Amino acid sequence: MSEDFELDTDDLARRMDGAIANLRTELASLRTGRASGSMLEPIMVDAYGSPTPINQVGTVNVPEPRMVTINVWDKGLVGKVEKAIRESGLGINPQLNGTIIMLPIPELNEERRRELTKVAGHYAESARVSIRNLRRDGMDQIKKAKADGMSEDDQKFWEATVQEITDTHIKMVDETLETKQAEIMQV
Repeated sequence: MSEDFELDTDDLARRMDGAIANLRTELASLRTGRASGSMLEPIMVDAYGSPTPINQVGTVNVPEPRMVTINVWDKGLVGKVEKAIRESGLGINPQLNGTIIMLPIPELNEERRRELTKVAGHYAESARVSIRNLRRDGMDQIKKAKADGMSEDDQKFWEATVQEITDTHIKMVDETLETKQAEIMQV
């Protein structure tokens, strides 16, 4: 029975890639002093009775480096979109101009930059925890196969393979975090 054991390392790597993709999405929502439409992605608006992403209730544009505009399609949702942005914790004060909401991006001060690097660190740690949990799942499959009669050599081979995949993905998380922190601290 042990000869049949084949750990799906591609699936394990794909799930770990998902944790990294999630990290990149979370980091994109952190503003770095430059305007970006992606910083609005995590914000949900209570539209038509359900939480809806901003990009599904209006057009998000970046007309200049320190300005994001949202052209809301339904006039009745302008107030809700403005409220969602104010309550999001982005630290941006929306300005209304009819159905267009303008978001001037203020220059980040040193204290706010340090705060954002800490938030980025928390996001990265969450990604590391997800990757470690996936590693544990892989190791549990190996232990189960060992109990079913897998040889010790096979066990060591699969454990080394899982650890190698884990180390590669943890390194990717660290590199992504370093890049984002450098971007945040750049004046």
